[in-house]
Amino acid sequence: MMNELKKNIISSKVPQITLFFWIIKILCTTVGETFSDFLNVTLGFGLTGTSVVMGIALAVVLFFQFKATKYNPVLYWLTVVLVSVFGTLVTDILTDQIGVPLEASTIFFTFALMIVFGIWFFNEKTLSIHSIFTRRRETFYWITILCTFALGTASGDLIAEGLGLGYLTTGIIVCSVIVCIAAAWKFGLDDILSFWIIYIMTRPLGASLGDLLSQPQENGGLGLGTTVTSIVFLAAIFITVIFLTTTKKDLIQKPAATESGSKKSNVAIQVAAVLCVFTIISVSGYFWRQSVLANEAKSIAGQNAGLGDMSKFSAIEEDVLTLVEKGDFSAAKTRIKDLETAWDNDAARLKAIDKTKWNEIDKSIDDALKAVRSNNPNAKDCKTALQSSLTLLQ
Repeated sequence: MMNELKKNIISSKVPQITLFFWIIKILCTTVGETFSDFLNVTLGFGLTGTSVVMGIALAVVLFFQFKATKYNPVLYWLTVVLVSVFGTLVTDILTDQIGVPLEASTIFFTFALMIVFGIWFFNEKTLSIHSIFTRRRETFYWITILCTFALGTASGDLIAEGLGLGYLTTGIIVCSVIVCIAAAWKFGLDDILSFWIIYIMTRPLGASLGDLLSQPQENGGLGLGTTVTSIVFLAAIFITVIFLTTTKKDLIQKPAATESGSKKSNVAIQVAAVLCVFTIISVSGYFWRQSVLANEAKSIAGQNAGLGDMSKFSAIEEDVLTLVEKGDFSAAKTRIKDLETAWDNDAARLKAIDKTKWNEIDKSIDDALKAVRSNNPNAKDCKTALQSSLTLLQ
C-alpha cells in the first residue's frame, strides 16, 4: 500500500505564490481576452475555429504538463495562457452562439466551481495549491483553473456589458474587491480562501485591462489593437517566465501542512460568511443597476421613438458596406469589430428600453458579423446582411 502511494507522489507541479505569480496571472488573463479576439477576428478563424484550435493546443500542452515530473515554469505558464484563452472561448460560445444569458452563465460556473471545490476537498482534505503532489490533485487543480477563467469571463462580461458599466469601471470594481480581500487576509482571512477569491477576480481585471488597451479610442480604449496588445503581453510573460526559470524564485520546497480540526471549523465559518457577503452585494448591486437602467430607459423612451438615436451604429455599418463593395474584406473585418464593441457597450441601456426590438437588431448585427468574418466572405451575403441590419437601425 505504501509503495503504491509513493508511486502516485510527484514533485510540486505548481509555483510558489509570489508577486511574480500575480503579475504573470494578470498578464495571462489579458492575453486570454486579446489573443482569442486576435484569432477569432483578426485572423478570421471564427469563434468555432478558434475554439477547436485552442482546444487541441490545450489538450497537447496539458498532456506534457501531466507527464512532467516537476514544476517547469515555461510549461506551467503556457498551460495557464491556453486555459485562459479556452476559458474565455467557452463563455463566448455560450453567450454568442447558444444565446445563454450572462446571468445564467455566471450562476452556472459559480455552482460548477463550488462543486469542483467540494469534490476536491472531500477527497483531499485541502484546496491548497502548495499541496499539488499527486496526479489526482493536479487534475482537480486544472479543472478548477478552467472553471475560474470561465466564471471570471462570465461575471466580468456581465458587469461590463450586461449591466453597461464598461470595462474601466469593471476593472475599478474588481480592483476594489481584490484590495478588500487582501486587507481581510492581513487581518486573518484564510490563506487558501483569499487566494482563490483573488485568483477568480484577476480574470475580469485582466479582461478590463486588455479591452482598455486594445479597443479604439472612440470606444473608450487606447487603440493599440488586439495584435499589438497580445504581442506586448506575451513578450512580458515570456521575459518573466525566463527570469523565474533562471532564478527559481517560485519553487515550492515542501507540501503544505495538514490543517487541524479547529482550523477547518474556522475556515468553514469564513467561507460561509464570504459567500453570504458576496451574494448580498452581488444580488443587491445587480437589481440596483437594473433599476438605474430602467429609469434611464423611461427617460429616453419619452424623448425618442424606438431605441433612440441609432446613428453611430448605422454609420459603422455604412462604412463596412462601403469596404465590402470595394472588396476590402480585411478592412471590413477591422471596422465591424467597432460595431460589435459599440453595440455591446450600449446593450444594457438599449435592452432596458425595448428588449424585443433590441433582440431583433442584435440578431441582424450577429448575422452581419458572421457574414463579414467568415473565412471566405461572400460579397453578396455580406451586403444582404448589412442592408437588412441598416433597415432595422433606421
